[in-house]
Amino acid sequence: MMSPVAIAVLSVSMSADAFAAAIGRGAQHRPTVPQALRSGLVFGVIEAITPLIGFALGVAAAGFVAAIDHWIAFGLLGAVGAKMIWEALKRDEETVEAADAGGKAASRGLLALVATAVGTSIDAGAVGVGLALLDANIWLIAACIGFTTFALATLGLLVGKAAGARLGKIVELVGGVALIALGLKILLEHLGVLAG
Repeated sequence: MMSPVAIAVLSVSMSADAFAAAIGRGAQHRPTVPQALRSGLVFGVIEAITPLIGFALGVAAAGFVAAIDHWIAFGLLGAVGAKMIWEALKRDEETVEAADAGGKAASRGLLALVATAVGTSIDAGAVGVGLALLDANIWLIAACIGFTTFALATLGLLVGKAAGARLGKIVELVGGVALIALGLKILLEHLGVLAG
């Protein structure tokens, strides 16, 4: 069972990619508040669905990996966190400028928005697999992730409109560190180093 604090950390961490992407979209397209709310809803719904899919896959495999489930959860969360940190560190000024310049008109459509939301939610599917191995309350966690992503993506679009895309790098770094810390906490609790 995950604590409310762990669920909150997970929700914010899973939302970091969407927040960073939303900042970039906001800087490009300068959305109105209703447009930001609609786009945030797309991010939130997709981000809530992907851990459910991952959870279903994890439940199917749980019987085979029960003895090492804590290591798998640690590995998945650590890998996703490390990937977020790596992507944030390799994103440089040219990458941000290229993203700003490339496809401004084409990326305004719903298809581009959905593709961005799916791309930022893939990691949540991997986390869903890990949550299945922990026998977590996936419905509560998916709802929290979805709501948090909706709120942060909407905010990100509006912040991006005002501040530009560079803030997204910092958000992605913090989210990656938080996921690694959460994975380490799960492992240390299972090994008896920390009280659960």
